[in-house]
Amino acid sequence: QVQLVESGGGLVQAGGSLRLSCAVTGRTFTSYVMGWFRQAPGKEREFVAHITWNVGSPSYADSLKGRFTISRDKDKNTVYLQMNSLKPEDTAVYYCAARLLLRRKYNYWGQGTQVTVSS
Repeated sequence: QVQLVESGGGLVQAGGSLRLSCAVTGRTFTSYVMGWFRQAPGKEREFVAHITWNVGSPSYADSLKGRFTISRDKDKNTVYLQMNSLKPEDTAVYYCAARLLLRRKYNYWGQGTQVTVSS
């Protein structure tokens, strides 16, 4: 059974940093893309970043480039999202997800981790 388990969320002051982790169990994701999404209260879920599991090629939402960094550790089967210079508008539930490289739909989702940035 595939599981994506996020951790690392919490409360941080504006300007601070957090690193989210997504532990992947149940299968190997060689041909997959691992993504991070977020959903703020009253808003639709939005794309944050993704990375190809095999090559490690990242892609980011334009508005987050330069502040967020996605990475993956194959040995630990974990995907990370390093978030710097956090702003109150980054407050959201952050979700880890996975999809096949040639598909657009994400098949697997984690339960989410709350990130709250205080001003």
